[in-house]
Amino acid sequence: MSDFLKLKSLIENHNRFILSTHVNPDADALGSQLAFFRILKKLGKKAWIINHSSTPYNLQFLDEENVIEKFDEKIHSQVINEAQIFFLLDLNQAERIVKMEKSLRNFKGLKVCIDHHLNSENIFDHIFGGDSYCATAEIVYDFIDETKIVDLDFEIALNLYAGIMTDTGSFRFDRTSPKIHRIMAILLEKGVNPTDVYDKIFDQFNFGRVKLLGYALGGMQLDSTKQISYMTVTRKMLVETGSSEADVDGFVNYCLTVKGVKIGILFYELNDGIKVSFRSKGEIAVNKLALQFGGGGHLNAAGIRFTNTKLEEIKEKIIDAAKLYL
Repeated sequence: MSDFLKLKSLIENHNRFILSTHVNPDADALGSQLAFFRILKKLGKKAWIINHSSTPYNLQFLDEENVIEKFDEKIHSQVINEAQIFFLLDLNQAERIVKMEKSLRNFKGLKVCIDHHLNSENIFDHIFGGDSYCATAEIVYDFIDETKIVDLDFEIALNLYAGIMTDTGSFRFDRTSPKIHRIMAILLEKGVNPTDVYDKIFDQFNFGRVKLLGYALGGMQLDSTKQISYMTVTRKMLVETGSSEADVDGFVNYCLTVKGVKIGILFYELNDGIKVSFRSKGEIAVNKLALQFGGGGHLNAAGIRFTNTKLEEIKEKIIDAAKLYL
């Protein structure tokens, strides 16, 4: 159970805040960030959202005021140094803010984590949330609901809805509880239009992304057990389709649509390495599989990033390791 009164006290007793989230942010990362930012602004606090990555084009509607800034050390070093609290939302490992990692580790103020993942790095002064939550946006909702720190308005509700909706897989994942649906009802009562939110996030992709998905699906393969499905996205494919790294988000989920498949794997070629995403069904703990290779995540959704590594060096090792979890 999170001590939300402690979090409220931290906010009330400080005035300058930095908010950041993980590389290639999804709707939960951005939604929880923006909702928390709006809490701080309602209280008259000074706050900055600074992220390593640009906001994906299909999520820019969540930030109509353009408050999210892309990290530039020359521009942001002073404002970070002058802040009193550095909030990380939707992640608990410093390396996942990439170029901002040094700024976080050297930060002289309080480091505070608001997150729903396992295996938190031991660098934080305070951690709020926990893996019982379906999304970081749910944590932010509970914080508002339990402390009444601000009124829940439409803008906050929109961001929380987007975060929870996407991190529950549009309400189909295991942690979609009766409580979640009650929260959604309250957010809808604030004026959130679920059709509009879903359309903007999932039905307004660039044509290049659709073509890239076609390439990825065309190259999907099954392992010898027929219970592991995997696909690969290369840099060449991105160039040919005019796509970006953000366009690859969600591809791995298609691996689990094959009958009999229990583990899905996406191999994605980065400029300086490989990103591997896992999805699974039932009690197959792909977070433990990811942990073997230095990654992490949830029971049914996890990932790893390899730097200075080529696809052929790790592909068979990953698949062979995954077989042991069937």
